[in-house]
Amino acid sequence: MRFELFVAARYLRAKRRQAVVGVITLISVIGVAAGVASLIIALAITNGMSRDLQEKLLGSTAHVLLMRQAGDGMRGDWRALLTRLASLPHVAAASPGLYEQVLISRGARSGGALIKGIVPADERRVSDILQSVKQGTSVPLEPVESPAQNGVATPPIVIGKDLADSLGAAVGDTVLVTSPQGDLTPLGLVPRYQRCQVVGIFASGFYQYDSSYAYMRLADAQRLFSEPDLVSVMSFKVDDLYRADAIGREIEAAAGPGFQATNWMEQNRELFRALKLEQIVTFIVLALIVCVAALNILIALTMMVMEKTKDIAVMMSFGVTQSQVRRVFLLQGLMISVIGTAIGLVLGYGISWAGGHYRFIQLDPSVYSIDYLPFAPRFVDALIVSAVSLGVSALATLYPSGSAAKVLPAEALRYE
Repeated sequence: MRFELFVAARYLRAKRRQAVVGVITLISVIGVAAGVASLIIALAITNGMSRDLQEKLLGSTAHVLLMRQAGDGMRGDWRALLTRLASLPHVAAASPGLYEQVLISRGARSGGALIKGIVPADERRVSDILQSVKQGTSVPLEPVESPAQNGVATPPIVIGKDLADSLGAAVGDTVLVTSPQGDLTPLGLVPRYQRCQVVGIFASGFYQYDSSYAYMRLADAQRLFSEPDLVSVMSFKVDDLYRADAIGREIEAAAGPGFQATNWMEQNRELFRALKLEQIVTFIVLALIVCVAALNILIALTMMVMEKTKDIAVMMSFGVTQSQVRRVFLLQGLMISVIGTAIGLVLGYGISWAGGHYRFIQLDPSVYSIDYLPFAPRFVDALIVSAVSLGVSALATLYPSGSAAKVLPAEALRYE
Protein backbone atom coordinates (compact mmCIF):
# COMPACT_ATOMS: atom_id res chain seq x y z
CA MET A 1 0.00 0.00 0.00
CA ARG A 2 2.97 2.36 0.60
CA PHE A 3 3.80 2.23 -3.12
CA GLU A 4 0.25 3.08 -4.19
CA LEU A 5 0.00 5.91 -1.65
CA PHE A 6 3.38 7.32 -2.76
CA VAL A 7 2.37 7.35 -6.42
CA ALA A 8 -1.07 8.80 -5.65
CA ALA A 9 0.49 11.63 -3.63
CA ARG A 10 3.04 12.35 -6.39
CA TYR A 11 0.27 12.47 -9.01
CA LEU A 12 -1.71 14.84 -6.82
CA ARG A 13 1.24 17.24 -6.38
CA ALA A 14 2.73 16.95 -9.86
CA LYS A 15 2.41 19.74 -12.42
CA ARG A 16 -0.22 19.09 -15.09
CA ARG A 17 0.36 19.05 -18.79
CA GLN A 18 -3.26 20.16 -18.98
CA ALA A 19 -4.02 23.00 -16.54
CA VAL A 20 -7.71 22.18 -16.60
CA VAL A 21 -7.05 18.94 -14.66
CA GLY A 22 -5.46 20.90 -11.82
CA VAL A 23 -8.29 23.43 -11.82
CA ILE A 24 -10.92 20.69 -11.63
CA THR A 25 -8.99 19.01 -8.81
CA LEU A 26 -8.92 22.32 -6.88
CA ILE A 27 -12.64 22.82 -7.55
CA SER A 28 -13.27 19.29 -6.26
CA VAL A 29 -11.48 20.07 -2.99
CA ILE A 30 -13.38 23.35 -2.62
CA GLY A 31 -16.67 21.63 -3.45
CA VAL A 32 -16.17 18.92 -0.85
CA ALA A 33 -15.14 21.54 1.73
CA ALA A 34 -18.18 23.69 0.95
CA GLY A 35 -20.54 20.73 1.14
CA VAL A 36 -19.12 19.46 4.43
CA ALA A 37 -19.08 22.95 6.00
CA SER A 38 -22.67 23.56 4.87
CA LEU A 39 -23.82 20.26 6.36
CA ILE A 40 -22.06 20.93 9.67
CA ILE A 41 -23.53 24.43 9.92
CA ALA A 42 -27.04 23.27 8.94
CA LEU A 43 -26.99 20.42 11.46
CA ALA A 44 -25.64 22.78 14.13
CA ILE A 45 -28.51 25.20 13.48
CA THR A 46 -31.24 22.54 13.60
CA ASN A 47 -29.68 20.98 16.70
CA GLY A 48 -29.42 24.41 18.27
CA MET A 49 -33.03 25.24 17.47
CA SER A 50 -34.21 21.97 18.98
CA ARG A 51 -32.01 22.32 22.07
CA ASP A 52 -32.84 25.99 22.62
CA LEU A 53 -36.57 25.48 22.26
CA GLN A 54 -36.45 22.46 24.57
CA GLU A 55 -34.49 24.35 27.23
CA LYS A 56 -36.84 27.33 27.09
CA LEU A 57 -39.92 25.09 27.16
CA LEU A 58 -38.65 23.10 30.13
CA GLY A 59 -37.59 26.28 31.87
CA SER A 60 -41.00 27.86 31.42
CA THR A 61 -43.31 24.92 32.10
CA ALA A 62 -43.49 21.76 34.16
CA HIS A 63 -42.66 18.28 32.91
CA VAL A 64 -46.12 16.84 33.67
CA LEU A 65 -49.49 18.56 34.07
CA LEU A 66 -52.53 16.96 35.74
CA MET A 67 -56.05 18.26 35.06
CA ARG A 68 -59.66 17.18 35.34
CA GLN A 69 -61.05 15.61 32.18
CA ALA A 70 -64.28 17.54 32.59
CA GLY A 71 -62.39 20.82 32.94
CA ASP A 72 -64.19 21.64 36.20
CA GLY A 73 -61.01 21.98 38.26
CA MET A 74 -60.12 20.56 41.65
CA ARG A 75 -61.86 21.76 44.76
CA GLY A 76 -61.90 20.96 48.46
CA ASP A 77 -59.28 18.34 49.20
CA TRP A 78 -56.86 19.22 46.40
CA ARG A 79 -54.10 19.94 48.95
CA ALA A 80 -54.21 16.38 50.27
CA LEU A 81 -54.19 15.06 46.70
CA LEU A 82 -51.22 17.25 45.79
CA THR A 83 -49.28 16.05 48.84
CA ARG A 84 -50.01 12.42 48.02
CA LEU A 85 -49.02 12.74 44.37
CA ALA A 86 -45.84 14.65 45.27
CA SER A 87 -44.67 11.61 47.27
CA LEU A 88 -44.89 9.25 44.27
CA PRO A 89 -41.67 7.70 42.90
CA HIS A 90 -39.87 9.79 40.27
CA VAL A 91 -41.80 12.96 41.25
CA ALA A 92 -39.30 15.62 42.30
CA ALA A 93 -41.70 18.50 43.01
CA ALA A 94 -45.33 19.54 42.63
CA SER A 95 -47.16 22.85 42.42
CA PRO A 96 -50.84 23.92 42.22
CA GLY A 97 -52.05 26.46 39.68
CA LEU A 98 -55.15 28.19 38.39
CA TYR A 99 -55.17 29.00 34.66
CA GLU A 100 -57.65 31.36 33.03
CA GLN A 101 -57.82 33.51 29.91
CA VAL A 102 -58.11 37.23 30.68
CA LEU A 103 -57.84 40.62 29.03
CA ILE A 104 -55.08 42.85 30.37
CA SER A 105 -55.30 46.53 29.53
CA ARG A 106 -53.49 49.75 30.33
CA GLY A 107 -55.09 52.88 29.04
CA ALA A 108 -56.03 52.42 25.40
CA ARG A 109 -53.80 49.39 24.98
CA SER A 110 -54.94 45.87 25.72
CA GLY A 111 -54.03 42.30 24.99
CA GLY A 112 -55.21 38.79 25.73
CA ALA A 113 -53.22 36.78 28.24
CA LEU A 114 -53.22 33.48 30.05
CA ILE A 115 -53.02 34.26 33.72
CA LYS A 116 -51.81 31.69 36.21
CA GLY A 117 -52.39 31.86 39.92
CA ILE A 118 -49.42 30.30 41.68
CA VAL A 119 -47.76 29.63 45.01
CA PRO A 120 -44.27 31.03 44.22
CA ALA A 121 -42.36 28.68 46.54
CA ASP A 122 -43.92 25.64 44.83
CA GLU A 123 -43.72 27.12 41.32
CA ARG A 124 -39.96 27.71 41.63
CA ARG A 125 -39.46 23.99 42.23
CA VAL A 126 -41.21 22.90 39.01
CA SER A 127 -40.19 25.66 36.56
CA ASP A 128 -37.67 28.48 36.16
CA ILE A 129 -40.11 31.13 34.97
CA LEU A 130 -39.83 33.25 38.14
CA GLN A 131 -36.04 33.09 37.93
CA SER A 132 -36.26 34.79 34.52
CA VAL A 133 -37.69 38.04 35.98
CA LYS A 134 -35.39 40.69 34.49
CA GLN A 135 -37.13 43.83 35.78
CA GLY A 136 -38.60 44.18 39.23
CA THR A 137 -39.04 41.11 41.41
CA SER A 138 -41.42 38.23 42.01
CA VAL A 139 -41.13 38.49 45.82
CA PRO A 140 -44.49 40.38 46.18
CA LEU A 141 -46.23 37.25 44.84
CA GLU A 142 -45.50 35.45 48.10
CA PRO A 143 -48.70 34.67 50.09
CA VAL A 144 -49.66 37.23 52.74
CA GLU A 145 -51.86 36.95 55.78
CA SER A 146 -52.75 40.62 56.23
CA PRO A 147 -56.46 41.26 55.57
CA ALA A 148 -55.55 44.62 54.03
CA GLN A 149 -53.37 42.91 51.48
CA ASN A 150 -55.91 40.15 50.91
CA GLY A 151 -58.53 42.20 49.18
CA VAL A 152 -58.08 45.93 49.63
CA ALA A 153 -54.60 46.66 48.30
CA THR A 154 -53.79 46.35 44.61
CA PRO A 155 -52.66 42.75 43.99
CA PRO A 156 -49.21 42.25 42.41
CA ILE A 157 -48.75 40.72 38.97
CA VAL A 158 -45.74 39.58 36.93
CA ILE A 159 -46.06 39.75 33.14
CA GLY A 160 -43.96 38.76 30.12
CA LYS A 161 -41.60 41.19 28.40
CA ASP A 162 -43.39 41.20 25.04
CA LEU A 163 -46.78 41.58 26.73
CA ALA A 164 -45.40 44.53 28.72
CA ASP A 165 -44.08 46.10 25.51
CA SER A 166 -47.45 45.73 23.77
CA LEU A 167 -49.21 47.33 26.76
CA GLY A 168 -46.56 50.00 27.29
CA ALA A 169 -46.35 48.85 30.90
CA ALA A 170 -43.34 49.07 33.21
CA VAL A 171 -42.63 47.98 36.76
CA GLY A 172 -44.82 49.99 39.13
CA ASP A 173 -47.61 50.63 36.59
CA THR A 174 -51.18 49.56 37.22
CA VAL A 175 -53.00 47.33 34.71
CA LEU A 176 -56.63 46.25 34.54
CA VAL A 177 -57.21 42.49 34.47
CA THR A 178 -60.66 41.57 33.15
CA SER A 179 -62.07 38.06 33.43
CA PRO A 180 -64.61 36.76 30.90
CA GLN A 181 -66.37 34.98 33.77
CA GLY A 182 -68.74 37.71 34.84
CA ASP A 183 -71.56 38.20 37.32
CA LEU A 184 -75.16 37.93 36.18
CA THR A 185 -77.06 41.16 36.93
CA PRO A 186 -80.39 42.61 35.81
CA LEU A 187 -78.39 44.44 33.14
CA GLY A 188 -76.83 41.23 31.86
CA LEU A 189 -73.49 39.60 32.34
CA VAL A 190 -70.98 42.02 33.86
CA PRO A 191 -67.31 40.94 33.55
CA ARG A 192 -65.22 40.78 36.68
CA TYR A 193 -62.11 42.94 36.77
CA GLN A 194 -59.27 43.71 39.12
CA ARG A 195 -56.62 46.41 39.06
CA CYS A 196 -53.14 44.93 39.58
CA GLN A 197 -49.72 46.46 40.01
CA VAL A 198 -46.90 45.24 37.78
CA VAL A 199 -44.13 44.19 40.17
CA GLY A 200 -41.99 42.20 37.74
CA ILE A 201 -41.38 41.57 34.03
CA PHE A 202 -39.93 38.20 32.99
CA ALA A 203 -38.08 37.33 29.80
CA SER A 204 -37.93 33.58 29.24
CA GLY A 205 -36.70 33.97 25.66
CA PHE A 206 -39.71 31.99 24.42
CA TYR A 207 -42.10 34.32 22.62
CA GLN A 208 -45.24 32.29 23.35
CA TYR A 209 -44.73 32.81 27.08
CA ASP A 210 -43.27 36.32 27.01
CA SER A 211 -46.16 37.65 24.93
CA SER A 212 -49.15 36.01 26.60
CA TYR A 213 -48.39 34.80 30.14
CA ALA A 214 -48.90 36.56 33.45
CA TYR A 215 -48.56 35.36 37.04
CA MET A 216 -50.31 36.38 40.23
CA ARG A 217 -50.95 34.93 43.66
CA LEU A 218 -53.16 31.87 43.73
CA ALA A 219 -55.47 33.54 46.28
CA ASP A 220 -55.78 36.68 44.14
CA ALA A 221 -56.59 34.62 41.04
CA GLN A 222 -59.22 32.63 42.95
CA ARG A 223 -60.76 35.88 44.13
CA LEU A 224 -60.77 37.33 40.62
CA PHE A 225 -62.58 34.29 39.24
CA SER A 226 -64.86 33.95 42.31
CA GLU A 227 -63.51 30.48 43.04
CA PRO A 228 -62.27 30.66 46.64
CA ASP A 229 -60.83 27.12 46.78
CA LEU A 230 -60.15 25.95 43.22
CA VAL A 231 -57.08 24.91 41.25
CA SER A 232 -57.30 23.94 37.59
CA VAL A 233 -53.95 22.19 37.19
CA MET A 234 -51.22 20.47 39.17
CA SER A 235 -47.71 20.78 37.79
CA PHE A 236 -45.01 18.18 38.42
CA LYS A 237 -41.27 18.06 37.93
CA VAL A 238 -39.94 14.53 37.42
CA ASP A 239 -36.46 13.06 37.83
CA ASP A 240 -36.21 11.94 34.18
CA LEU A 241 -37.78 14.36 31.73
CA TYR A 242 -37.52 11.83 28.85
CA ARG A 243 -39.75 9.44 30.85
CA ALA A 244 -42.33 12.13 31.48
CA ASP A 245 -44.92 10.19 29.46
CA ALA A 246 -44.66 7.02 31.59
CA ILE A 247 -44.42 8.94 34.87
CA GLY A 248 -47.44 11.03 33.83
CA ARG A 249 -49.48 7.84 33.40
CA GLU A 250 -48.45 6.75 36.88
CA ILE A 251 -49.54 10.11 38.31
CA GLU A 252 -52.84 9.88 36.41
CA ALA A 253 -53.49 6.37 37.75
CA ALA A 254 -52.66 7.45 41.31
CA ALA A 255 -54.98 10.47 41.06
CA GLY A 256 -57.92 8.23 40.21
CA PRO A 257 -60.76 8.39 37.66
CA GLY A 258 -61.67 11.72 36.11
CA PHE A 259 -58.09 12.98 35.83
CA GLN A 260 -55.93 13.36 32.74
CA ALA A 261 -52.16 13.89 32.60
CA THR A 262 -50.20 15.48 29.79
CA ASN A 263 -46.49 16.19 29.47
CA TRP A 264 -44.09 18.52 27.73
CA MET A 265 -43.41 16.03 24.91
CA GLU A 266 -47.11 15.64 24.04
CA GLN A 267 -47.73 19.38 24.13
CA ASN A 268 -44.86 20.11 21.74
CA ARG A 269 -44.71 16.89 19.68
CA GLU A 270 -45.59 18.62 16.40
CA LEU A 271 -42.95 21.29 16.94
CA PHE A 272 -40.11 18.83 17.52
CA ARG A 273 -41.37 16.57 14.73
CA ALA A 274 -41.23 19.52 12.33
CA LEU A 275 -37.70 20.34 13.46
CA LYS A 276 -36.63 16.72 12.92
CA LEU A 277 -38.16 16.68 9.45
CA GLU A 278 -36.46 19.97 8.64
CA GLN A 279 -33.13 18.49 9.75
CA ILE A 280 -33.53 15.46 7.49
CA VAL A 281 -34.61 17.51 4.46
CA THR A 282 -31.79 20.00 5.00
CA PHE A 283 -29.26 17.17 5.23
CA ILE A 284 -30.50 15.62 1.98
CA VAL A 285 -30.53 18.90 0.07
CA LEU A 286 -27.09 20.02 1.23
CA ALA A 287 -25.65 16.53 0.64
CA LEU A 288 -26.21 17.24 -3.04
CA ILE A 289 -23.31 19.71 -2.81
CA VAL A 290 -21.07 16.82 -1.82
CA CYS A 291 -22.47 14.79 -4.72
CA VAL A 292 -21.60 17.60 -7.16
CA ALA A 293 -18.09 17.72 -5.70
CA ALA A 294 -17.87 13.95 -6.13
CA LEU A 295 -18.73 14.36 -9.82
CA ASN A 296 -15.86 16.83 -10.07
CA ILE A 297 -13.59 14.19 -8.52
CA LEU A 298 -14.80 11.68 -11.10
CA ILE A 299 -14.06 14.13 -13.96
CA ALA A 300 -10.65 15.07 -12.54
CA LEU A 301 -9.58 11.44 -12.12
CA THR A 302 -10.89 10.46 -15.55
CA MET A 303 -8.89 13.23 -17.19
CA MET A 304 -5.85 12.31 -15.11
CA VAL A 305 -6.10 8.67 -16.24
CA MET A 306 -6.14 9.91 -19.84
CA GLU A 307 -3.13 12.13 -19.12
CA LYS A 308 -1.19 9.40 -17.31
CA THR A 309 -1.96 6.54 -19.72
CA LYS A 310 1.70 6.24 -20.78
CA ASP A 311 2.87 6.30 -17.13
CA ILE A 312 0.36 3.60 -16.26
CA ALA A 313 1.57 1.45 -19.16
CA VAL A 314 5.19 1.86 -18.09
CA MET A 315 4.38 0.89 -14.49
CA MET A 316 2.43 -2.16 -15.64
CA SER A 317 5.29 -3.20 -17.93
CA PHE A 318 7.55 -3.17 -14.86
CA GLY A 319 5.24 -5.56 -13.03
CA VAL A 320 2.73 -3.30 -11.31
CA THR A 321 -0.55 -5.22 -11.10
CA GLN A 322 -3.98 -4.01 -12.13
CA SER A 323 -5.17 -3.95 -8.51
CA GLN A 324 -2.23 -1.71 -7.56
CA VAL A 325 -3.04 0.70 -10.40
CA ARG A 326 -6.66 0.71 -9.31
CA ARG A 327 -5.64 1.52 -5.71
CA VAL A 328 -3.42 4.40 -6.89
CA PHE A 329 -6.41 6.28 -8.31
CA LEU A 330 -8.75 5.19 -5.54
CA LEU A 331 -6.33 6.67 -3.01
CA GLN A 332 -5.92 9.81 -5.08
CA GLY A 333 -9.68 10.40 -5.08
CA LEU A 334 -9.88 9.67 -1.37
CA MET A 335 -7.02 12.09 -0.68
CA ILE A 336 -8.95 14.84 -2.48
CA SER A 337 -12.01 13.95 -0.40
CA VAL A 338 -10.07 13.79 2.89
CA ILE A 339 -8.45 17.19 2.29
CA GLY A 340 -11.80 18.76 1.37
CA THR A 341 -13.57 17.11 4.29
CA ALA A 342 -10.93 18.28 6.78
CA ILE A 343 -11.13 21.86 5.50
CA GLY A 344 -14.93 21.70 5.57
CA LEU A 345 -15.00 20.42 9.15
CA VAL A 346 -12.69 23.21 10.33
CA LEU A 347 -14.78 25.85 8.52
CA GLY A 348 -18.10 24.38 9.64
CA TYR A 349 -17.21 24.10 13.31
CA GLY A 350 -15.45 27.47 13.27
CA ILE A 351 -18.48 29.27 11.84
CA SER A 352 -20.82 27.35 14.16
CA TRP A 353 -18.75 28.29 17.20
CA ALA A 354 -18.67 31.95 16.16
CA GLY A 355 -22.42 31.99 15.51
CA GLY A 356 -23.21 30.40 18.86
CA HIS A 357 -20.75 32.58 20.79
CA TYR A 358 -21.50 35.99 19.26
CA ARG A 359 -25.16 35.40 18.27
CA PHE A 360 -24.76 37.63 15.22
CA ILE A 361 -27.87 36.28 13.40
CA GLN A 362 -30.99 37.82 14.97
CA LEU A 363 -34.50 36.45 14.43
CA ASP A 364 -38.02 37.78 14.79
CA PRO A 365 -39.30 36.11 17.99
CA SER A 366 -42.92 36.53 16.90
CA VAL A 367 -42.19 34.18 13.98
CA TYR A 368 -39.51 31.81 15.28
CA SER A 369 -40.30 31.90 19.05
CA ILE A 370 -36.62 32.72 19.74
CA ASP A 371 -34.71 35.98 19.23
CA TYR A 372 -31.45 34.68 17.74
CA LEU A 373 -30.23 31.79 15.62
CA PRO A 374 -28.66 29.18 17.92
CA PHE A 375 -25.80 26.88 16.91
CA ALA A 376 -25.15 23.55 18.65
CA PRO A 377 -22.48 21.56 16.78
CA ARG A 378 -22.09 17.94 17.89
CA PHE A 379 -19.18 15.54 17.52
CA VAL A 380 -21.47 12.84 16.11
CA ASP A 381 -22.38 15.19 13.24
CA ALA A 382 -18.72 15.24 12.17
CA LEU A 383 -18.70 11.44 12.02
CA ILE A 384 -21.92 11.29 9.97
CA VAL A 385 -20.91 14.04 7.55
CA SER A 386 -17.39 12.65 7.12
CA ALA A 387 -18.77 9.19 6.43
CA VAL A 388 -21.17 10.57 3.79
CA SER A 389 -18.46 12.70 2.16
CA LEU A 390 -15.86 9.94 2.03
CA GLY A 391 -18.42 7.34 0.94
CA VAL A 392 -19.76 9.41 -1.96
CA SER A 393 -16.23 10.33 -3.03
CA ALA A 394 -15.16 6.67 -2.91
CA LEU A 395 -18.03 5.78 -5.23
CA ALA A 396 -16.92 8.51 -7.62
CA THR A 397 -13.43 6.97 -7.90
CA LEU A 398 -14.64 3.52 -8.96
CA TYR A 399 -15.03 4.25 -12.66
CA PRO A 400 -11.74 6.14 -13.33
CA SER A 401 -9.71 3.70 -11.20
CA GLY A 402 -11.28 0.79 -13.05
CA SER A 403 -10.48 2.43 -16.37
CA ALA A 404 -6.86 2.91 -15.31
CA ALA A 405 -6.56 -0.76 -14.38
CA LYS A 406 -7.77 -1.79 -17.85
CA VAL A 407 -5.03 0.05 -19.71
CA LEU A 408 -3.14 -2.30 -22.03
CA PRO A 409 0.63 -1.51 -21.96
CA ALA A 410 1.24 -2.67 -25.53
CA GLU A 411 -1.55 -0.49 -26.92
CA ALA A 412 -0.54 2.53 -24.84
CA LEU A 413 3.16 2.32 -25.82
CA ARG A 414 2.74 1.24 -29.46
CA TYR A 415 3.50 4.67 -30.94
CA GLU A 416 5.97 5.85 -28.27
